[in-house]
Amino acid sequence: MTRYNTVCLKTREPAVTFIDKLSAAWQTQNSQLCIGLDPDPAKFPAHLQGKPDAILDFCKAIIDATADTACAFKPQIAYFAALRAEDQLEEICKYLRERYPHIPVVLDAKRGDIGATAEQYAREAFERYGADAVTVNPYMGSDSVQPYLERQDKGVIVLCRTSNVGGSDLQFLDVGGQPLYQHVAHLVADKWNSYGQCALVVGATFPNELAQVRAIVGDMPLLIPGIGAQGGDIKATVEAGRTANGTGMMINSSRAILYAKSDETFAQAACLVALETRDAINRFCV
Repeated sequence: MTRYNTVCLKTREPAVTFIDKLSAAWQTQNSQLCIGLDPDPAKFPAHLQGKPDAILDFCKAIIDATADTACAFKPQIAYFAALRAEDQLEEICKYLRERYPHIPVVLDAKRGDIGATAEQYAREAFERYGADAVTVNPYMGSDSVQPYLERQDKGVIVLCRTSNVGGSDLQFLDVGGQPLYQHVAHLVADKWNSYGQCALVVGATFPNELAQVRAIVGDMPLLIPGIGAQGGDIKATVEAGRTANGTGMMINSSRAILYAKSDETFAQAACLVALETRDAINRFCV
């Protein structure tokens, strides 16, 4: 198994790696709930409608209300870029780093492109936004993810068995006697994880495949979308995805928490749903 305490090959070792921060958050936060930040202004409460910084205000309120329940926050870049709100995303990431430095920030970007372009995407994720980790698409192979892997303290979270139904179109194709998603799991665990900062995306909607990935990668962290609005079962997810010590997961919930209510009590409602979700996850971790 790959060790997750980074042994740096350069002269200066990073102070805190993504895996260090995530492992600490599992313990200090008593949580394996990852809260997705997918801001949709059409669903905002009336008092935020039309405000120029509505996305920033909405996300900060959600963060403050739910920070005690989260092991990570995961802003989805598309929700910001589509509204020309990347500057607000920068502010949100800065806010998280300054106010909640113990909670990892995962930029959900699902990048995947040739090496030279990937270098720019890596700079965007880790320098512009200051994320602790980023999601990437492995379809173009090792050179497309290498610029991310070279960041010895940063997390690289690779799409493996995604939660959407259409994922089976490719992820179940036979590759040398195993489905492609299992080949990806082996590739990441055995070849790409040189600095021990890799993780995989595996959907809660497919607990059997989730269990198979866990068996392949050992203690490697898994980012698990698909509970809440997508209908994944928490008990089945935890039983399939947990490690021997009951950790190893970032179980993501976005819409069910963000839009628990659409009035001025939206943040308090989000807090309650986040607490309920975290506690439901914890019940099955032992």
